[in-house]
Amino acid sequence: MGKIEEKSRKRKRKQDLQKAILGVVATTAVLATALVAPNILKEFEKLGILGERKKEGISRARDQLLKEGLLSRDSRGYLIITETGQRRLIDRKISSYSLEKPKRWDGKWRVITFDIPERRKRTRDQIRQTLSHIGFVRLQDSVWVYPYNCEDLIALLKADMLIGKDMLYLIVDSIEGDTGLKKHFGLER
Repeated sequence: MGKIEEKSRKRKRKQDLQKAILGVVATTAVLATALVAPNILKEFEKLGILGERKKEGISRARDQLLKEGLLSRDSRGYLIITETGQRRLIDRKISSYSLEKPKRWDGKWRVITFDIPERRKRTRDQIRQTLSHIGFVRLQDSVWVYPYNCEDLIALLKADMLIGKDMLYLIVDSIEGDTGLKKHFGLER
């Protein structure tokens, strides 16, 4: 394996570990307890769940997350996720969203519209970035289109971004001048 590939693989592994730690700390206190209490990590090691190298890797990742301000300690010494850590976790989660394309298009467009207030500009920008990453095409600033069923993904996005009623999912039969869209998505017959 080349040096660039190796560096990329290590960087991804480190990011995945940090994402996992942030996710677990955000949802449970189990890992927080394990990371604060070295004895529990030793017990994991005795049970064969965690080798010495992995334990060191977790400790390094934890220390890095603390250093970056993504985690902090509460008054009892337990790890808690910071607001910055929450945002980073959402960013990483969103970047992993993807959709499977069916073999045949049903002839309907999925249109996403949203109206996010200016005070939540960062959220609005994240939504645009996510929709673009997934493969949506922007019709207007807050109107995006996709040719396949994506209702579940949009529901997940709405829940993750805490936007609920500020985003609408529409299914439409036709869009004026959709020739360019059909060409973009490879749907020309």
